[in-house]
Amino acid sequence: MLLALGGLALTVASAHAASPANPGFDVEAATRLWLDTLQGPARARSDAYFEGGYWLPLWGTLIALAIDLVILRLRISAAIRDLAVHLVRRRSLAVALTALLYALLGTALTLPWTIYTGYFREKQYGLMNMSFGGWLGEQAIEFAISLVLMTLLIVIVYAVIRRFPKTWWVLGTGVIALFMVFVMALSPVYVAPLFNTYTELPQGPVRERIVAMAKAHQIPAEHIYLFDASKQSKRISANVSGVGPTIRISLNDNLLNRSTPDEIAAVMGHEMGHYVLGHTWRNVIFITALAALMLFATSRIAPALLARFGKSWGVKELADPASLPVLSICLSVLSLLATPALNTLIRVDESEADAFGLDVAREPDGFASIAMKLSEYRKIEPGPIEEALFFDHPSGETRVRMAMQWKKDHVPDAKMFHPAPLPQTFGKE
Repeated sequence: MLLALGGLALTVASAHAASPANPGFDVEAATRLWLDTLQGPARARSDAYFEGGYWLPLWGTLIALAIDLVILRLRISAAIRDLAVHLVRRRSLAVALTALLYALLGTALTLPWTIYTGYFREKQYGLMNMSFGGWLGEQAIEFAISLVLMTLLIVIVYAVIRRFPKTWWVLGTGVIALFMVFVMALSPVYVAPLFNTYTELPQGPVRERIVAMAKAHQIPAEHIYLFDASKQSKRISANVSGVGPTIRISLNDNLLNRSTPDEIAAVMGHEMGHYVLGHTWRNVIFITALAALMLFATSRIAPALLARFGKSWGVKELADPASLPVLSICLSVLSLLATPALNTLIRVDESEADAFGLDVAREPDGFASIAMKLSEYRKIEPGPIEEALFFDHPSGETRVRMAMQWKKDHVPDAKMFHPAPLPQTFGKE
């Protein structure tokens, strides 16, 4: 919340410091013209989809907690541990096997919820392009990758817990930070291509403009990738991903095919802002600090739970791999409580990238237009508290107003633009 207030203060200060280039240009009226392009059933559908998403993390956490409590109460995690110890004598392998079996069981039990939130709900709102079989296949690939990576992480963390039972959360934080950077570096090259085909963006005015913007800010632009996200959904997106030698610029075919050149430039300028402003490393530092707080709290809460219920659960100590559901309970609740803080960090990053993108692309109306297109899955006009708590990006209203203020301050003789209304079928198949 402090980050949000600080960002707001900077925005207000810079607005007062700027000398209006067009005192006759009405920012609020221009903003309203854009916002009013979304009306009727299309706006109701946008609001319903996004507002329904407010409850998904809570219900998902409650379902996970219920499953973990049942696993503990029925001593299933203890039985899994006993089976693992019986099959493999080496401690690290027993931890790995326990983690694998626990993950398989948890995934099977939460599968109905995953299917509803990941497939049927998306299909209901016209955002899903895949068949159920295709979606399920991608989920299987994602689960296999997560299973390998998370098992490795769990084995390392439990080794740290055994070696440093009192201060394990300190080294555990370092392990998670290194793991996070490792995944960020490898994902663009080895994980993303498992789900989409990446090809070079064809030569032409769009590529030339992206390359010019990238080179002007020392962003590597030897390769600009286009990927076929339309096979999965209708969502428009782009990114500058990777770390060090794996950094790359990518945009999806929805952005290319459903947007104007000005809109594309606005989006790519925004994405470049994340790179130039160092958001990747700032986020790593923030998330590492947040992980440290969560692991510290877990190092106090989990032993207390085991002292009270461990005997009935068949869990001997925190270093016992049968304690995995206990760690999961603690981290699930703490993650849910940390959501507003994480949303605030991301929202501040996105706002800074918006400002950067406007300066680079110089397309305020293109930026406003793409902000309205994102209303397919983002509520356009939330209340201030609603936006602070639930939005991990600035709302469409916030973004359009920023674009119109930029237009007033930087475009000589700026004129009011009267955009056409979005169709009532907007957001539907």
